[in-house]
Amino acid sequence: MANVIAVIPARGGSTRIPKKNIRLFLGKPIITYAISAALNCDEISVVMVSTDSEEIAEIARNAGAAVPFMRDANLADNYTNVNSVILDVIRRYEENGRQFDYIVCLYPTAPFVTSEQIKEAIRLMEKNNADEAKMLAAFSFPPQRGMIIGPDGFTVYKYPEYASTRSQDLETIYHDVGQLYVYRTDAFIRFNGNITEKVVPILVDENEVQDIDNEADWIAAEQKYRLLHSGNPS
Repeated sequence: MANVIAVIPARGGSTRIPKKNIRLFLGKPIITYAISAALNCDEISVVMVSTDSEEIAEIARNAGAAVPFMRDANLADNYTNVNSVILDVIRRYEENGRQFDYIVCLYPTAPFVTSEQIKEAIRLMEKNNADEAKMLAAFSFPPQRGMIIGPDGFTVYKYPEYASTRSQDLETIYHDVGQLYVYRTDAFIRFNGNITEKVVPILVDENEVQDIDNEADWIAAEQKYRLLHSGNPS
């Protein structure tokens, strides 16, 4: 059985939504949904939270996650990317003699992700000998039919060759939903986290995801969650 670590990156600072990673989402700190999904996945050996905040660390530990060390301040500003955080986690574990075959990166503001989806992602990785699994959803409107505003202020089709093409005849294009990623550890280290090949998709419906950047997004996420779970948050 593969050795798998789940890394939930959750820094303390948040400018658009204060304390976003631990704000109550339908009565529970939002990060606890991700922790619970990871803990309920038998394939995962370690569930850890990388944070610079003692408040987040305490909530994470109470929810069952490990916080074996605090994140350095230079990895907790607005410009730090998640790849750097994950590499730091892997390095620290290796210094203590622990290595992992796969890394599950689960965002703290992703209450929709389930343990079953994580299991499926790991299964797809092993089946396809992939370097990464990424959660994707189809665009609700075909990007090929998108419009831009020209320098004269008038609207034009970005891709005029598709202006008269029926939507059902256009190729389906997907977008990264920013919730769940699974990496083969050796590939992640080799490419410094920037894996572009051998990536398998985990397809989800738009109703199962919500980017949370402002108050309106937060309200929309809670509404979607209620609909998916019949008003009974788990």
